[in-house]
Amino acid sequence: MSIVSEFRDFAMRGNVVDLAVGVIIGGAFGKIVSVMVEKVLMPPIGLLTGGIDFADKKFVIQSAVMEAEKVVTPEVAIGYGEFINAMIQFIIVAWALFLVIKAMNRIKKKAEAAPPPAAPPEDVVLLREIRDLLKKP
Repeated sequence: MSIVSEFRDFAMRGNVVDLAVGVIIGGAFGKIVSVMVEKVLMPPIGLLTGGIDFADKKFVIQSAVMEAEKVVTPEVAIGYGEFINAMIQFIIVAWALFLVIKAMNRIKKKAEAAPPPAAPPEDVVLLREIRDLLKKP
């Protein structure tokens, strides 16, 4: 077996393809959540906190050194506001995934709880066995 065919078999396994689809969907979901946090949730939160925009919040360790309009030494700062935004995004993503997984588990549990199909009566099983024996040459 060649290395190319081994790789093809590996790549086409169900769990690898499922993982790839999950990563792609997860990336798209992350973009949706980012926009929702930045454009939908943070403006009202900023309004409630007196117009504070968390993304701009930072703790300046050293101010930038300027020479006219030219930056000689850039500012050194800890951007804790972006960290707060990231934490809010994480909480929203975790909550959304929790709800999706909870719904999937509920659906799975209902499917498992469904009664198995009823077994055919004994005389039908016996007739099928006779039919199968008669078909043999």
